[in-house]
Amino acid sequence: MQKRVAAIHDISCFGKCSLTVALPIISAAGIECAGIPTAVLSTHTGGFSGYTFRDLTEDIMPVANHWKKEGLTFDAVYTGYLGSVEQIDLVCEAVDTFGTKDTLLIVDPVMADHGRLYGGFPENFPKEMVRLCAKADIITPNITEAAFMTDMPYVEAPHTKEYIEGLLSGLRKITNGKIVLTGVCFNTGEIGAACLDGDNLEYIFTPHVDAAYHGTGDIFTSTLTCGVLKGKSLKESALIAAQYTAGCIKLTKEQYPDMKYGVNFESEIPNLLKLLELI
Repeated sequence: MQKRVAAIHDISCFGKCSLTVALPIISAAGIECAGIPTAVLSTHTGGFSGYTFRDLTEDIMPVANHWKKEGLTFDAVYTGYLGSVEQIDLVCEAVDTFGTKDTLLIVDPVMADHGRLYGGFPENFPKEMVRLCAKADIITPNITEAAFMTDMPYVEAPHTKEYIEGLLSGLRKITNGKIVLTGVCFNTGEIGAACLDGDNLEYIFTPHVDAAYHGTGDIFTSTLTCGVLKGKSLKESALIAAQYTAGCIKLTKEQYPDMKYGVNFESEIPNLLKLLELI
């Protein structure tokens, strides 16, 4: 039986992030990907000016209710960038509406990086995001997002194990779900993630590529979602996601380094399928 994911993200029409990343990656893995768009933008907001924005908050629950009426079921719900506290509330309600006891909730609490909240988010947003993370089966915060949600200081890389495990301890107080903390760096030559599954903590790393692009977090969690739904362990899924993301960044750096255009994940999809053992 084909697996099915509901992806709840915005659509940035240009820029390779959110739904325009989640849909092709999840579909390439042979998993059906349905979408609830939370907003439509002409481009993402990083590096572009004068972009258009249409808020679709009022459409979230009508879509969820229609899916419920049609008896549609999903193996996973995967949430990313949510533009307001109201959208957090509605996504919690939507998951309760059409989700079942067997539906995995995978939450990427997209809201901050490099020690700062993204533009437009109020200071209380991380505390509101905690409510959605509390419902999740898997969360994938980066270091900044974890620090904000746990009231711990943000520390730039390289990190100590004590700091990372302190963040994980704080996140464990938020959710009983599995945790993949991204952006973990113990030395400057590699970067990866800490994977906490119950009491089992494991680390995964890939060589660090000295480049930064918008949308790489979406690539990582979309790929992680594929791995989990294909029966991989949390650590295996995180390693596949890290390897695929790193490959995309490396290829893009060689081709065009302007970060606002996103990464060339499309050309690396054959490698993704090899990592997932689908070809």
